[in-house]
Amino acid sequence: HDLHRICVTHFHGDHSLGLAGVIQRINLDRVPHEITAHYPASGQHFFERLRYATAYRESVELTEAPVSADGVLARTPAYTLDAHRLSHPVESYGYRLTEPDGRRMDPRRLAAHGIAGPDIGRLQHEGVLNGVTLDEVSEVRRGQRFAFVMDTRLCDGVHALAEGCDMLVIESTFLDEDERLASDHGHLTAGQAARVARDAGVRQLVLTHFSQRYPDPGEFERQARAAGFEGELTVASDLVRVALPRRSR
Repeated sequence: HDLHRICVTHFHGDHSLGLAGVIQRINLDRVPHEITAHYPASGQHFFERLRYATAYRESVELTEAPVSADGVLARTPAYTLDAHRLSHPVESYGYRLTEPDGRRMDPRRLAAHGIAGPDIGRLQHEGVLNGVTLDEVSEVRRGQRFAFVMDTRLCDGVHALAEGCDMLVIESTFLDEDERLASDHGHLTAGQAARVARDAGVRQLVLTHFSQRYPDPGEFERQARAAGFEGELTVASDLVRVALPRRSR
């Protein structure tokens, strides 16, 4: 539920249109906690205009947090949010949420050391119990990673955000035959997005932001598979819900 405290958005083209509605919905629902909005610093005047585009009762505290450089934007016990600059005709950033690593207790090793019941909790809290360390009876459970990459051509930021992600939501505006057009307009093709995901070890790929020039959405999936991506693949559509993949271990 802590992820609801973040609002990440763009300020150009079709991405700006929903911001006013999102903010008004937050206030209508009387969200009980502070909301932080992250957006490119160059979009400050767009944010201000859209935030107050219509009349509404402002009942929720909303903190503005413009982004002007790569790095960590927020760190909480539940997640770390970081941003990377992308390559687009106007300033654009991609974002990644990383869950902290945890521990997975090994029942066999616990039993071998005679640790059971409340003693397991004590060991987890204190790190050592009767000479037995936490490392001896557990293993690291890697935190899950989610990245959102929109409005960009290929660049270092795309690869950095995608690295090791359990789920990558990434633009796929053009098909591969229009790669030159994609680059000229600051966008990716289906094959480019899929190769990024393949090389980064992404487990689940969600393609979105398609040009309306293509009548068959299935072609994006076909080109992504042809590019060598073998993980879970979703070609996004309006109102679709895609669950994060289950933990790999």
